[in-house]
This record gives sequence, C-alpha cells and structure tokens, in this order.
Amino acid sequence: MRKHIFNAGPCVLPQQALEATAKAVVDFNGSGQSIMEVSHRGKEFQGVMDETVALMKELLKIPEGYSVLFLGGGASTQFLMVPFNLFNRKAAYLNTGVWAKKAIKEAKSFGEVVVVASSEDRNFNYIPKDFVVPADADYFHITTNNTIYGTELRKDIDSPVPLVADMSSDIMSRPVDVAKYAMIYGGAQKNLGPAGVTFVIIRDDILGKVERSIPTMMNYNTHIAEGSMFNTPPCINIFVVREVLKWVKAEGGVVEMERRAIAKADMLYKAMEESSMFVPTVPEPGDRSLMNITFVMTEAYKDKEALFIDFAKERGCVGLKGHRSVGGFRASCYNALDISSVAVLVQAMKDFEAIHA
Repeated sequence: MRKHIFNAGPCVLPQQALEATAKAVVDFNGSGQSIMEVSHRGKEFQGVMDETVALMKELLKIPEGYSVLFLGGGASTQFLMVPFNLFNRKAAYLNTGVWAKKAIKEAKSFGEVVVVASSEDRNFNYIPKDFVVPADADYFHITTNNTIYGTELRKDIDSPVPLVADMSSDIMSRPVDVAKYAMIYGGAQKNLGPAGVTFVIIRDDILGKVERSIPTMMNYNTHIAEGSMFNTPPCINIFVVREVLKWVKAEGGVVEMERRAIAKADMLYKAMEESSMFVPTVPEPGDRSLMNITFVMTEAYKDKEALFIDFAKERGCVGLKGHRSVGGFRASCYNALDISSVAVLVQAMKDFEAIHA
C-alpha cells in the first residue's frame, strides 16, 4: 500500500512519473535499451533533454536570454560555482538557515561577504525584513525556502544587484518572475525529481565578467556551450524530472500547484490552531513555509513526540520526524503529495490528542 510520504527529501513523486520511469528502466521507448543504458549523445536521450528544458521554460515562463542546465553535484556544488562565476569584489547573502550558511561559507573563500540580515538569533524561525543590499555587491544570494526551519520567502523580491536564489525546495510550487533573478538553482530532490540532478536557470549576460580563471567543470559557460552534456549527465534523473514536469503541466501548471500548496498548508496550520498539543515552530504566519511545515508539541506533552511519530506511522504517514537541530515534526507537503495525505495526518493528530490530552 502506498504511504503518505512527508519526507523532506528525496521527495514524494507523482505516480505517473514513477510508472513511466519503471517502464523506461526496462525498455526506453521501444529501443531495446534501458534509460540507464542509452547513449546520452544519442537522439533518443537528446529528445528527453530538449523536452525537459522546454518544459522548464514553459512552466516558469523563462524569458529569452536565459539558459537552463541540468548538472550533477547537488545544490551544495552550486554554493561554490556561484562565487566562482559571479564574485569579483563583494557578495551579499541573506542568512536564513543551514543551507544559506553553507553557501556563505563557500563564498567567503572569494572575498568580502556581507550578510545583510540573519534570523539565527531566534534559531531561524522567521524571515528577516527591511534589510539593505549594498549597491556595490556583485550579487545578492537568498535561499527562498528553508527545509529545516520551515520558513519561506513566498514572493519575488526586488534587488539592486543581480539576484541569485537557491530554490531547491519550492521550485514549481508557485509562479516565479524569473526576470527578477540573475540565477535560480536547486537540487531536484525536494520538489522536482530524484536526488542526483541539479537545475540551473541563469541569465547569460551575467557570465564571463570575473577576473579569475575558472576551472572547466566550475564554469557555467562550459555547460551552456555543451547543452549540459560536457560530461555524461545523470540521464535517468533528468528523465524523471521530465515526467514530473509533464505531470505539473497536465495538472494545471504552477498556478494550480500554488493553489494546492496553500490548501494543504492551511489545513495543517488550522489543525494546530485548534490544538492544545501541537504548535508551529514559526510564529509569524507570513513567514511559514507551504512546503515544509514544522511543528512541535507543547511543553506539557514533549515526552510524547516519539510516541506520535509511531502513531502516525501506523496510519501510513512517514517522514515526519523533524530535523535534529529543531526536533519535533516536519511535514513536507511537496507538489505530488495529495491533500488526502494531509487529511490523514490531521486526523492522526486529532486522534492522538483525544487519547493523550
């Protein structure tokens, strides 16, 4: 029986994407080869790559002048590639959690890093406001959604310098004004596909301006020139991303994904408002993530958190344990998680409280 998958990553995937991939693993398009065996330079896989790029451009309404790449190495490699390609004298970063801190650490190897604001003073349970981005920074880096702490920048911001965003865990969950960004990147495994492939959306004219020599594999222009095939790409992972994007399009696109995300989050946050046992870790509603909903038990019931994890698991809800740095619970409500799964979790919360409160 299919579980209610609340994992923070790898993410839950659409059933039709799973089934299409299962078929392609055995025989890709009647070729007599598995998708894991076909040549990445053959016309069969080139078609997969071309369609995946086209779907990204269509669904996100990516303007002309941007390239879409699919690379290995995860978002963590992008923490290094971004400054390699864009950092000349100074970079600005917004510190909203663990992944932002890791990106900041990499950038500091290249020169002056200005942390314009940080929410670390309250264990990252809010999004900083009213910060000033230095006009002489080469770029401003943000992490739009924070999987560990459950906060999210849910609107595109204006920046006086090129804006770079790690959108690993909220890409495709809402419409994005890509023109406001110089670059958007992220690991696929939080909302787009399986672990092992990273997407990069980059405005071509911001490249080629740094004074340093860039190692071949670290240079975005290397991968743009070769259509993400300078080296063998993660073929099966890109295939799954294509299937997920086809599902998103068929279901109504990013506008519909946002509607569903709001409905799922509202259902779960409302259950907490009505509860004397469960409370969200992010106090300000406007800062709360729609993708990663973090919550804990009130002090009176703290000793029952592990018991609830087991209780929910009996109902088929998996992946609810919070990150070790915050404890409690984390319900990741990515695109492919149906609202019926959230309803099962909410009922489990109510039933548990009725027994133990």
